[in-house]
Amino acid sequence: QVQLVESGGGLVQAGASLTLSCAASGRTISDYTMAWFRQAPGKEREFVAGGRGRVSTTYYADSVKGRFTISRDNGKNTVYLQMNSLRPEDTAHYYCAATFRLGDLRVQATYTNWGQGTQVTVSS
Repeated sequence: QVQLVESGGGLVQAGASLTLSCAASGRTISDYTMAWFRQAPGKEREFVAGGRGRVSTTYYADSVKGRFTISRDNGKNTVYLQMNSLRPEDTAHYYCAATFRLGDLRVQATYTNWGQGTQVTVSS
């Protein structure tokens, strides 16, 4: 079982950048599918970005494509979400998720392990 701890959230102005980190422990993440989801107040949790272990292909929600980048450092057992050109609509609680399952990586139910999340607030 892998444990996930997110960090790096904060309050920033529109146009700023932030990098979120997801530190994993308990197992190496190199073979895990890893993803970031987010949930804004009053909204459903939604997929942001993800990628399968040992495969370089990554996937993004249309709303963040070109602005956000997911990456992983298997040596540090950490996944990152670089967020550029932040917008007020990016304000949400951001969660890191991991799974060995082979389902659609854009779907919450595919994931078996979740962190507690980190808050990102973007002011206009």
